[in-house]
Amino acid sequence: MGVSGIVNVLILGVSFLLIFTAFATCGNLVQTITNSVTNSTFTGSGYYSLAVIYGVFSISQLVAPPWVALLGPRVSLIISGVFYSAYAAALTTPKNWSFYPSSVLLGVAAGVLWTAQGLFLTANSNTYNIHKNTGIFWALLQCSSVFGNLYVYLALDGKSSISDKDRRTLLGTLSIISLVGTALFVFLQKPESQEEPLNEGEDLLLETEVISKETVASSLREASTELGVLWRLLCSKNTALLSISMIYTGLELAFYSGVYGTSIGATQAFGSSAKALIGLSGMLVSFGEIAGGGIFGFLCKNSHFRRMSVLLLGLVVHLIAFSLIFLNLPGDAPIVGKGGTWTSPAFNPSVGIAMACSLLLGIGDGCFNTQLYSLLSSLYTANSTSVFTLFRLIQSLSAAVAFLYSGSLILPWQLFIMTLACFLGTLALFHVEKTELCLLGFWDI
Repeated sequence: MGVSGIVNVLILGVSFLLIFTAFATCGNLVQTITNSVTNSTFTGSGYYSLAVIYGVFSISQLVAPPWVALLGPRVSLIISGVFYSAYAAALTTPKNWSFYPSSVLLGVAAGVLWTAQGLFLTANSNTYNIHKNTGIFWALLQCSSVFGNLYVYLALDGKSSISDKDRRTLLGTLSIISLVGTALFVFLQKPESQEEPLNEGEDLLLETEVISKETVASSLREASTELGVLWRLLCSKNTALLSISMIYTGLELAFYSGVYGTSIGATQAFGSSAKALIGLSGMLVSFGEIAGGGIFGFLCKNSHFRRMSVLLLGLVVHLIAFSLIFLNLPGDAPIVGKGGTWTSPAFNPSVGIAMACSLLLGIGDGCFNTQLYSLLSSLYTANSTSVFTLFRLIQSLSAAVAFLYSGSLILPWQLFIMTLACFLGTLALFHVEKTELCLLGFWDI
């Protein structure tokens, strides 16, 4: 007999917690790590690596369903987890020949991983417990950035630079954590409601999760149909407007998950704590996301007017954060090399302001994303799966573009781009929300 659905959900959640403890931490550190490499033959860029990951992921999520149908969700999760672990392992001793190929493979694996996750979570849920199971999974996943960045803060506290030994210890530990999470996928089983009595010898068939050719062919047809649906959605007026908001979520994702921590770590005015502050910043962003997404997502459920208030709050919070970052951090912080920067911004760099901005970035992101998700869910009840696929596609592509320019644009220009996108994205959300309210007859109330 297999395990119950809730145990499967817990195993799935803990596995993702461990894998993304490693990956989220690697993403936050990767540019700082590549800058610290003493090997003169290594020319890789952490920003470009992340651009490759998100760019490949945007495509792989579209072609992943047939592969998951062929391999089965559990095998797909295991194989994908191995590639996540390989990326962290490749960073222990970065080489030109392995760095970018491992980024490509991780991007492919990400599409397969999230497709398999969705299928497995759905298979272990029903209409009565799907919200509870989803909440458990996402709560565990949100903890990943907290634990990973806490480890970075403790491991690098008091160190003004990351030595080769520090890098190997840090990334080696993260790769092991990711492998443990991958190993837990082995214990996933079919939920009891899906099991049927087996004759002796049929266990092997269950273990290998053989999928019929008809299932794979059906998955290919569904993938082809999905592309047509995505195109029709993108051509609609509301979706075209909301794509501006989706682009903004990708730009800010790149900034808070890779650029901002790098800028803090490169600011020499923070002294020997600069590298450790990368971890503390990542933790505060996570706390802000949990606060902004959890509290406001709960308080503003099914309320059009409260949704607009939270969007306005997210706009104000992000604009305050961008302004303080501009005044507090050196303009060349995102693009300097191993030695960091002593350039003076408008203020004397303050650790307190830098950490407050981390929290504000997380709160604003939580406000913006929860209300965008809420609006998409209410507008596209008949095509919810397709519109969220489109959301992930646009978000990951814009994040890839942001990481590409992050290696060459100084901080003020990056902040200007995000400020403009924040205004336009919020206006687009307000316009679509107003249109919906007018259709419902609420706008004149």
